[in-house]
Amino acid sequence: MRLVNTSFVQEGSVLARPVINSSGRILLQAGICVTASYIERLKSMGYDVLFIEDDRLNDVEVHTAITGQTREVAYKTIQSISKYIENDAEGSLPIAKVRSTIQEMINDLLSSKDILCNLTDIQGYDNYTFHHSINTTIIALVLGIAAKYPEQKLIEFGMGVLMHDIGKIKIPESILNKKTPLTDEEFMEIKRHPTIGFEILRKNDDFGLLAAHIAFQHHEKWGGSGYPRGLKGTEIHEYGRMAAVADVYEALTSRRVYRKAIEPNEAYEYIVAQSNSHFDPQILEIFKKHIAVYPSGSGILLSNGQRGNVVKQNSAFPNRPYVRVFYQGEEELSNPIDYNLANCPSLMITAVDNR
Repeated sequence: MRLVNTSFVQEGSVLARPVINSSGRILLQAGICVTASYIERLKSMGYDVLFIEDDRLNDVEVHTAITGQTREVAYKTIQSISKYIENDAEGSLPIAKVRSTIQEMINDLLSSKDILCNLTDIQGYDNYTFHHSINTTIIALVLGIAAKYPEQKLIEFGMGVLMHDIGKIKIPESILNKKTPLTDEEFMEIKRHPTIGFEILRKNDDFGLLAAHIAFQHHEKWGGSGYPRGLKGTEIHEYGRMAAVADVYEALTSRRVYRKAIEPNEAYEYIVAQSNSHFDPQILEIFKKHIAVYPSGSGILLSNGQRGNVVKQNSAFPNRPYVRVFYQGEEELSNPIDYNLANCPSLMITAVDNR
């Protein structure tokens, strides 16, 4: 299978992976031949890429981070808690649902065959806040697992990340989904959500104060220029520092109503470049080793002018995957060539090319 931009998907192409919405519901099953109307509809819904069957890449495996069932459970959990808060219901939040959801997500990740290449899920931009919260939690849990957090710490951490944006429930949707630049007043309103979220969560004894601090601190920056309190360095709890990396990476690689998604390699480079200013450099060392720069199936262009796709990740070198090339410029090669880029120091990936 290979990843193809929806603008280049040919009518009659066969889906290699199902298309799901942010709640985990399948819109199109794998194996379906896509029609022109399907393609246009998916583009209008914000789906930029699709996994398409390709006999030349039958050995490419792309594993989802979590199952569709777990994603659906996570979506319903956030949805139920959001409605509870919106309705100003009295009593404690249904935190047991959050805990069990995180346990399911952890179980899925720990059973994954390849944690490096499982972060590419094909989704649009409907219900962005819920989608973002779930995907940010997946990325954060990958980092927490890599940091060897014990199970209870991982659950506490995951609960906090899943609820990190819960304060946005009290921010007007007209501001959250605005397609034009925010005014100073609107941005100040947005900046209230960490404090609102913390106040909501800290009132629930079953949630845990440290987990609640993730909502409070995920926009703080290592160099002190973040908000709401301008904390610096280790004044920010480790949970907040790690969640900040996951939060920004997910936000950059997801499509929004006002902008397109950034390619994973560009988001990766941006994150790494912010070491010591935005992000804790020690946490970035974990990030660099456990996030795939070029997801499996991605189309790539090499520095020698050859073009092909990523076929497998290199766990020791996440930015140097195994690739298979089919073209020299626009001319198709008589035989594909496989490269392990870890063994080819003179070859570089110069661009992502999902056509």
